Amino acid sequence: MQRFVRWPSVVGGVALGAALGVLAAFFGEVRAPAPLMLTLVGLCGAAGAWAPTWRGLRVGAAALAFALALCLLTPILRAPLNALTLAQSPVQADAIVILGGGVQCGSAVLEPSSLARLVRGLELWRAGYAPVVTVSEQSGRLGPRGCPKMSAIEQAHIRALYGAAGPQVFTLANVTTTRDEAARVRDLARARQWRRVLLVTTPSHSRRAAALFRAQGVTVTSVPAPETRFDLTLPFPHDRLYATRILVYEGLSRVKAMLGGTPER
Repeated sequence: MQRFVRWPSVVGGVALGAALGVLAAFFGEVRAPAPLMLTLVGLCGAAGAWAPTWRGLRVGAAALAFALALCLLTPILRAPLNALTLAQSPVQADAIVILGGGVQCGSAVLEPSSLARLVRGLELWRAGYAPVVTVSEQSGRLGPRGCPKMSAIEQAHIRALYGAAGPQVFTLANVTTTRDEAARVRDLARARQWRRVLLVTTPSHSRRAAALFRAQGVTVTSVPAPETRFDLTLPFPHDRLYATRILVYEGLSRVKAMLGGTPER
């Protein structure tokens, strides 16, 4: 039995599986990376024990490495990144919908992209485009237990800045995905006879988010917030790394939606 086991290849497969697990957790923003990594380590280790599958694994790893190098060393991602963005000029509307992002649970502060969305939404309110803003209360299924509510942090920011003179704020309760937010806004729009809303999210999320809202019958104008995670002109490798992550995440979200799953935020 032992002579059929290619132990160096098994070890190589395990190493490749661990690397693929790390890439999947980073690029796909996987919420449970440990089970995924263990599965990939086991599968790739088993593949290393058999010569044909080991060769296929190496070819696949080489192709993936080449694709990543191309993405990190050149600005090739500019065009597909721009295709994700829907940026329109703001117009008069009934409400400003600030889509949820994330919270740093340990320090109870908004993640940079969430703060950028809130700031952009408040800028639109200050400019008089709409009298109402909405914020999202994430579902308890998101984040560790005891993590503060995103909507509570956002409302605290608004009160600290404007006090009683601030905008009227509606909370979209118990949302997990952008589709949930679109459904909550649809219900509000029907109840309050809103004709148009301004949709504020990150640039790479804006086209998909606008499509989800329109699918719910909500008339939207997409006014994305500035990108805070990387430079959109992709001048440096670390900017291109995060752009690659965004493109992979958005691509996986679309594939999941086509397969009948619930797209992530």
